[in-house]
Amino acid sequence: MCVEHGRFARPTPFRVVPQEMLFHMVPCNKKKATLFYVRLRRNSELALIQTNHVQNVLQLTYPDFEFPIKSMTTVGDQILNVPLYQIGEKSLFTKELETALQNNQVDLVVHSLKDLPTTLPVGMTIGAILKRENPHDAVVIKQGLNVKSLKELPKGSIIGTSSVRRTAQLKRAFPDLIFQNVRGNLNTRLRKLDDPNGPYSALILAVAGLIRLNQNDRISEILPSSIILHAVGQGALAVECRTNDEEVIKLLSVLEDEDTKLCCTAERSLLRILEGGCSVPIGANTEFIESKNEVARILMKNGASNILQELKNKSINS
Repeated sequence: MCVEHGRFARPTPFRVVPQEMLFHMVPCNKKKATLFYVRLRRNSELALIQTNHVQNVLQLTYPDFEFPIKSMTTVGDQILNVPLYQIGEKSLFTKELETALQNNQVDLVVHSLKDLPTTLPVGMTIGAILKRENPHDAVVIKQGLNVKSLKELPKGSIIGTSSVRRTAQLKRAFPDLIFQNVRGNLNTRLRKLDDPNGPYSALILAVAGLIRLNQNDRISEILPSSIILHAVGQGALAVECRTNDEEVIKLLSVLEDEDTKLCCTAERSLLRILEGGCSVPIGANTEFIESKNEVARILMKNGASNILQELKNKSINS
């Protein structure tokens, strides 16, 4: 990976770098855009997989460009002994990345959209939202337990989740279960779950993350929206860039999925109006329905009530 910034950098001689440095230098004799991903101290395989997906699509589409990867750790990755809602920071997984964008150290940042605050720093924009993976939440049962769903677990079973959204909704649906904080990347949480001496009988995780990590076989149950509404933007990847970088914005257009963009824009608008974040249990469920009069109908459920709002095309991006 080319670690210096600049799409038109001078050629750099190839040299071998130890693998533990997590950087691999390549000749930079092509036009170059720096792709940025969060390489966590706890070694996030999911972050790498998601970033590689974006990189591969861009590389195949634009063979005359190079999209090297650079890495860093965010506040949310460093503080692992405190529940997310207690940290009190809305940009837990994005602030350091956006600072790098502002300082022209990188040109693109790949996010899980659910981690990206609805109000971006001045000069930043979402250049593309990729096609959404399944946005729902999944139940992963501890290995060795002969159950397949939350309702089959005995009273007092401990369920691991660091999300107040998940806890608030599932406590209502399963009052006999105990919901306890669990932090760490997805592989770390799975190890905590399967530890024979560990307290957890099950975890609640995003379906999308399990699929991307090829852990589909660990999904015991996919929870429907009648039980739990997923997080805003869950399952979608977003690429953030500078507002004035017209060249990069043009490059990113090949990544955009229009239906996903419309649904996620509606969800993020809801979250922005309600001023939600990691400390507020807000969920959404959206459905994009094409109609003859070109109206996007967004269905959102909130507890026992259903709200059907019609958004005309002109207001989708407002």
